[in-house]
Amino acid sequence: MDTGVMSHLSEVFVHPLSNPGAPGICPEMLEVAEQANRAGDFSLAAEIYSSQLADLQQPDRGLCLRKADSLARAGRISEALDSYCTAANLSKLHPEELPVLVETIARTIREKELGISSTPNGQLNNNDGGDDFESDGDCVEDEVLDLFTCRLCKCLLYEPTTVECGHTFCKRCIENDSISDCAHCKLKLTKKDALPNGRRLNVVLSGLLDKLFSTESKARKFWIEGDDLWKKQNLADALEKYNAALDLAPSSGRLLCQRAELYMEMRDFSKAGQDANRLCRIKPKWTKAHYLKANVLIKAGRNDEALQEYLLCLALKPDLGKVKLEAQRVLGELFSSVFENEDMPTPLHPLHGGMATRLIKPTALLRSLRPLAMRPGCSSQDSSKSGFMGETSSSSLIPSAANVDPEHDESSTKSLADVLATLPAPPGGLKRKHSEDETSLALIPPSKLLRPEGESSGIQVVAVCGRKVVPAELLDSGDLECSLCMRLFYEPVATPCGHTFCLKCLERCLDHNSNCPLCKENLSEYLATRGYNKTFLMEEVLQRYLGDELAERKKIHEEEMKELSNLNQEVPIFVCTMAFPTIPCPLHVFEPRYRLMIRRSMETGTKQFGMCIADELKGFADYGCMLRVQDVKFFPDGRSVVDTVGVSRFKVLSHGQRDGYHTAKIEYLEDNKVEGEELVELLKLHDSVYEQANNWFTSLKDNMKSQILSHFGNLPSKDPEPQASHSGPAWCWWLLAVLPLENRAQLTILAMTSLKDRLIAIRRVLIFVTRKRPR
Repeated sequence: MDTGVMSHLSEVFVHPLSNPGAPGICPEMLEVAEQANRAGDFSLAAEIYSSQLADLQQPDRGLCLRKADSLARAGRISEALDSYCTAANLSKLHPEELPVLVETIARTIREKELGISSTPNGQLNNNDGGDDFESDGDCVEDEVLDLFTCRLCKCLLYEPTTVECGHTFCKRCIENDSISDCAHCKLKLTKKDALPNGRRLNVVLSGLLDKLFSTESKARKFWIEGDDLWKKQNLADALEKYNAALDLAPSSGRLLCQRAELYMEMRDFSKAGQDANRLCRIKPKWTKAHYLKANVLIKAGRNDEALQEYLLCLALKPDLGKVKLEAQRVLGELFSSVFENEDMPTPLHPLHGGMATRLIKPTALLRSLRPLAMRPGCSSQDSSKSGFMGETSSSSLIPSAANVDPEHDESSTKSLADVLATLPAPPGGLKRKHSEDETSLALIPPSKLLRPEGESSGIQVVAVCGRKVVPAELLDSGDLECSLCMRLFYEPVATPCGHTFCLKCLERCLDHNSNCPLCKENLSEYLATRGYNKTFLMEEVLQRYLGDELAERKKIHEEEMKELSNLNQEVPIFVCTMAFPTIPCPLHVFEPRYRLMIRRSMETGTKQFGMCIADELKGFADYGCMLRVQDVKFFPDGRSVVDTVGVSRFKVLSHGQRDGYHTAKIEYLEDNKVEGEELVELLKLHDSVYEQANNWFTSLKDNMKSQILSHFGNLPSKDPEPQASHSGPAWCWWLLAVLPLENRAQLTILAMTSLKDRLIAIRRVLIFVTRKRPR
């Protein structure tokens, strides 16, 4: 049940009166009491209920419960217990009648013992987590999730598997049928059945974990084997595996919890109790630890001690509705157990203040709740006599009620404290001697409550779950080297077959062959999806533990990128066809060397490379055009279609090569500008040649014209300022691209830096093609 709903019900629930029309009960005064409760003046409400009870011949059970709830809300726990006991004597208390008392005790523990504040309205300040023991702040192991922790099982990675988004999990966790999305990035994951060879281990990370966490990895292996045996109901063999795991990792809270639950199933409650008690010492603020201990105590018939564990659970995590109901049930049984003996003397009227009223309280109940009834000034002698389960202790988990009103509580508190030492054995066989095993379940003193076991001992314990420390001397850069470049991983990616490479190294290998460089497994589908996502865990390991080496590796990479991005000194050259400024040039890239060249132009951010035609002697021509990449479309087999457009012309100063493709040192070409009479003549020539070109294009046959339009578009409009661009008017290059000229003739015109010469050459070509055109 939702905590907010339960709290609301506890506020508005009014215990029904046994005899509403009885003489002495004033409805108007009861309404005033309810208004006082709603206004938060609980002491006034309690006084009104007390006055109403004083006027009755026989105590009314409903009024007793109303008074008890008001006293509990007011913090006057001792008086509240008196009223609850009176109601229990009249009729058995039901769990649904005790939420206020349970909430009050839990809040007191939380504020006074644990030092956790409540919200202004008095509600416990905690996030809503339902009945999930793993969702509260202390989580599973009271630690922030570590780098080497699986996000799904919250334990050390076992058989680490890197999924397509780059995050890593245990293989058995990620193969769970209920897991469909990545727990980190929520990416939809491919189902195991859809993978040809299933999910594979990350080879590098697996070896790294075995090296860095040898003992923890062995413990995790035994733990998982134990889980599998338990599922097959091989309980004895499962216990043997858990014992082996705990021998290696004795401080693992979750592992200890698992063994305790196994003992419970094997009905070995004594050993289950020992594990539960040890677990509470190791993880004192883990609610599941205390819930487990409470369940063991319930099985052992020690409800009064189980109640304290339930109350601590609620103090740590108030929104555990299931635990709250269980605490109310156990508390109701403790109240009622003493009245099951028919030989008990009839108690005096509660307002008479007689000792008999207090003597009817069960010893176990008083032992469980006595610290709430004691004043801070109670003597240590009294305290020592109430040690839990025979232990002498000056402290208790449940703190004293510091907010009890001394004016109203003095007599009641004193009588409770004084009576404890002289109480007779309670009826019904409640008194018992505890064995040595039972004593091990004693309540944890508050001095140890917030200090995990082993904290002050100086002994380093092995942690299968929680934070893990990497021994610096065990990790070196050789463990994280790419097998292709033999350098430290840079942007590491894991293939579906489980091998790890630098991203750039893997891409270069896949340019030549679609198989894994190490195991030769076919990676065609991986290549088709181009899912080269970096392995986040590997990146974090490099940054955290090999920061200096990674910085040096990054420096080398950045220097390479800087060198590649210099579009003067070492320009990549695509040797293929003629290209012209402003003119589109679609390319089909399939050779490995040009795949690498295109990829590098994208990585450097320049998105440019040179285009030249081939030359038999030099490899490529001395003039060319720079192309800018506008879009790249990849095909599953690694081929790609690259949409480019011409940018500017250049002259090659020197030829070179890099990683299989051509490079060149270049200088960019610009048209020489003219002025005065030369400019006037240039404009006349420009207009004349444009008119001639337009007439030629218009006169073409429709099929030829449509082919030109589909590849190059319409003839660009005449430029009013022919010298505005360094490369001259765009229509000149469009015309040069569509005219039926050989590459060498086109190259000669491309190399011209005089617009006048270029226009004259184009006019000659137009005259030639016009004369040659068949009529």
